[in-house]
Amino acid sequence: MAATSGRVLVVDDSEVIRQLIRVNLELEGFEVVTAADGAECLEVVRRVAPDVVTLDVVMPRLDGLRTAARLRAARETAHLPIAIVSACTPADLERGESVGVDGYLAKPFDPAELVALVRRLRARAAPPTDPADPAAPVPAVRRFAYDFGSPPPAPPQTPRKTSRDSALGEQVQELVRPDDPRP
Repeated sequence: MAATSGRVLVVDDSEVIRQLIRVNLELEGFEVVTAADGAECLEVVRRVAPDVVTLDVVMPRLDGLRTAARLRAARETAHLPIAIVSACTPADLERGESVGVDGYLAKPFDPAELVALVRRLRARAAPPTDPADPAAPVPAVRRFAYDFGSPPPAPPQTPRKTSRDSALGEQVQELVRPDDPRP
């Protein structure tokens, strides 16, 4: 049997999405186990000991965010890297961060981004063999959403303003006052 890149538990109520994720990860050497909802995930997770868990948010019986919270609350699964693969609202993203989700990938997704996310989470979860080894992975602080553990972006540089920009800026200020609610 060939060596695998790791075991991934894919949790989604859509059989088509589970199969899509399965095929893309298996093509990259991952072993994939699936579950149809959060309740099934909690039954399967201890038996299969995955390296990474991907969760949809909206599922029957037990949704992805509640499942993530339960995985974090249990000592046996608290360490598992968890990625949300779903079409989420900003509120879902905030809840995901608050329960300890490690990454987020929006549906529809690019399969290459899915594989890259799972690889990053798997690498961050792997314990270093020798802490003195400079090549050993450094344990990451839990980060969320679009950065997936990347360093924070550099602050944008202010472009040089021209007289035309100043005139336009004044017009925009007249159209959108700072105290107006944003759409």
